[in-house]
Amino acid sequence: MKKLIAAVFVMLFVAGCSPEVGSKEWCNDLKEKPKGDWTASEAGDFAKHCIF
Repeated sequence: MKKLIAAVFVMLFVAGCSPEVGSKEWCNDLKEKPKGDWTASEAGDFAKHCIF
């Protein structure tokens, strides 16, 4: 149980440190990430916020 709580805490902490989707920092971070590692959601958000 303690491992589960620790894992959830780490996931929330990491997610809280990520730039907001669609922000300039987020677009730049995604541009540096290999396109093969993008999720379908990231690709759609990138097209929506960073290209158009």
